Amino acid sequence: MNYEIVVGLEVHCQLNTESKAFCGCSAKFGKAANTNVCPVCLALPGALPVLNARVVEDAVKLGLATGCTIARNSILARKNYFYPDLPKGYQISQYEEPICSEGMLHVETDEGSKDVRLVRIHIEEDAGKSIHDIGDDTYIDVNRCGVPLLEIVSYPDMRTSKEASAYLQKLRQIVKYLGISDGNMEEGSLRCDANVSVRPVGATEYGTRTEIKNMNSFRNVERAIEYEAKRHIEVIEGGGAIVQETRLWDADKLETRSMRGKEHAHDYRYFPDPDLVPVLVDDGMMHRMREELPEFPEDRAARFVSEFGIPAYDAGVLTVERELADYFEATLNVSGDAKASSNWVMGEVMRTLKEKYLDIHEFAISPERLGGLIRLINAGAISNTIAKQVFELMQEDEATAEAIVEREGLAQVSDTGAIEASIKEILDANQKQLEQYRSGKTQLFGFFVGQCMQKMKGKANPKVVNDILKSMLEG
Repeated sequence: MNYEIVVGLEVHCQLNTESKAFCGCSAKFGKAANTNVCPVCLALPGALPVLNARVVEDAVKLGLATGCTIARNSILARKNYFYPDLPKGYQISQYEEPICSEGMLHVETDEGSKDVRLVRIHIEEDAGKSIHDIGDDTYIDVNRCGVPLLEIVSYPDMRTSKEASAYLQKLRQIVKYLGISDGNMEEGSLRCDANVSVRPVGATEYGTRTEIKNMNSFRNVERAIEYEAKRHIEVIEGGGAIVQETRLWDADKLETRSMRGKEHAHDYRYFPDPDLVPVLVDDGMMHRMREELPEFPEDRAARFVSEFGIPAYDAGVLTVERELADYFEATLNVSGDAKASSNWVMGEVMRTLKEKYLDIHEFAISPERLGGLIRLINAGAISNTIAKQVFELMQEDEATAEAIVEREGLAQVSDTGAIEASIKEILDANQKQLEQYRSGKTQLFGFFVGQCMQKMKGKANPKVVNDILKSMLEG
């Protein structure tokens, strides 16, 4: 029997607010354990939460970006459960009345395109963290308690692990473009739980699902879904039944293992938080959030093609990250050459970022300085070969490309006399190759050009070299 996979994702996106969702404590990652805490985080008697307005604004932005209906009035609720790293004994979340509902994400994969529907986006606070790798004991760090999250819940619309990965990547791209989260999966800024089931191809009823946790990369999301689907099929084919449960993904063993029985909503005893008033979204906020929405990747890529004339492939690469697209446009504003700017950003810049594990905002060469370098090339002041040397120097030096070229004596040589003298020396020193060239082995032309460029340390004007060399060889 042939089976199809049915996948829905629950994604927790940590917002990059300065303070937590319901108090003034810092929400920054990486602080010493239990230093970003206060009576509100710990739910000490008498402490009252106050909702961070930025959390509501970020939720509305994401809702608008994904085509959701925005609730003008929504309720914050208490989700009650016991866990060592949850000192309150409950988590502030939303249940019956989420702030955003019924949205859509369009994703593209090698298998085709897919529209994935969203059930809801709601506000939630994070729990703390249990630490198991210090000796034999378990320690609790409550710094993360109260850090603001948005939970994005999809319908079970995905049918392959590739679609699930593409959906998650698209969601990460959107929250980064909006500037509401860094989307860092390794640090837990974007956490994904997958609900997986299988059913015979053509069936309309869903099978029993299991929830998979602890997936901290796109590749692990794919692997976990594939493993779990295979496990479901083996159990069913063996005459067994799938148990609805929560399972943990083990990235070392590449397998899932049972964690606990799957809870139902009534297990959490949701009820409206009596300490918090309803969340109201008025016309003014809706208008402001619409005005603050950025130009999203698809629209920006289309504009790059139509306005700047660069290939669609280039535009797609340059707009994957908002910061990279900004860097390209700022470079172009100085260089005036779209294709050259695209080539340098996609080539040398992205290569350097990858080699040095940098984000574009950490890169040493500003777009203004890179644009200046491209202008020198286009003006014939330096060759592409020399430009790459200057590019490397610019990473260690805050000077402009023009200043570095002048200081290092790297200006391009277009003096025909000097180039003629160099070519004559090369031809005299390579008589055998010269005879072969004149006997019809014309591919040696490139050899002579290379020898000349090497002799002049890459500073000779390539066009002048080609013209003079051709003239002297034919002569």
